[in-house]
Amino acid sequence: MSGLKISGLSKAFGGRRVLDGIDLDIPAGSVVATLGPSGGGKTTLLRIIAGFLDADAGTIDLDGVELVAGGRGIAPQRRGIGYVPQEGALFPHLDVATNITFGLRRGDRRAFDVDRMLALVDLDPALKLRHPHELSGGQQQRVALARALAPAPAVVLLDEPFSSLDAGLRVETSHAVIGALRAAGATAVLVTHDQDEALALADRVAVLRDGRVTQYATPVDLYRTPVDLATAAFVGSVVVVPGIVNGRVATCALGRLAVPPDGPQGSVQVLVRPEQLVLGPPSGPGTPARVVDVSYYGHDATVRLVLDGAGATIEARVLSADLPAPGEEVTVAVKGDAAVFGTVGAA
Repeated sequence: MSGLKISGLSKAFGGRRVLDGIDLDIPAGSVVATLGPSGGGKTTLLRIIAGFLDADAGTIDLDGVELVAGGRGIAPQRRGIGYVPQEGALFPHLDVATNITFGLRRGDRRAFDVDRMLALVDLDPALKLRHPHELSGGQQQRVALARALAPAPAVVLLDEPFSSLDAGLRVETSHAVIGALRAAGATAVLVTHDQDEALALADRVAVLRDGRVTQYATPVDLYRTPVDLATAAFVGSVVVVPGIVNGRVATCALGRLAVPPDGPQGSVQVLVRPEQLVLGPPSGPGTPARVVDVSYYGHDATVRLVLDGAGATIEARVLSADLPAPGEEVTVAVKGDAAVFGTVGAA
């Protein structure tokens, strides 16, 4: 297994800096997701790692070997890196077995165990004689991964490989693909703009915004302790109200909330996640509020509320077993700590 170290990587197109001093240390055998809005530099980063683009500056080191130094680097075919593009890009005139072995040296193709590779990506070996048009979208993406894994690469890069699949197939395929990567012991970098996908699949997530890594953390740390409001809002729904912090207590429209130590004091923006809000009867503890409307999703629901006095409108995410009705009076309490951010430059 090989780790990937990226230092000071920069790239500009037509005077616009797409990557601006990217630093990432990707441990061997881990799955790292790069998450960010369109135009944030995710695919550019992947293409430079693969060798399809030259960097303007910076280095990329794979297990002690410099793939990129001073902007230029080793040819793509000599890097030991597998690449899975967005649409799979299988050869339509070749069957599954030939697609998988295409990147191998001619002498290695005949001896290669295609059945074992198909089993690794959770596909029936009987599919090996079919052509891509005879497969579902999810099956095609697994074959594309099998082709990338066939030469036993040190690193596999995946460029939004599940974006064209419908919701149910996307979840099934993504977990099968990540399971196959882990079984093969490959280091993987996954590009996605889907927050749920990044949090569910990766060991660590790098959030890219305006060409820079704003946070690089485990999914749990990224969601619970975001570095700023913009990052918090990008990785999930947020409830933000102004408040004042004194010590470890924030006073705001949601009441007096516990906050982590060593945070900003005085005027702040107070952030909680919608699932931290607990609705109770009008006589219960918490802040009085009125239900505006309810969006029902089956397993849970979003309840939009107006807080009494403050007039602020917020959204709570609750289980769907016992929902309030629009117009109903309730109380809102907060479970767990709130996050706080200084008001200067807050989004």
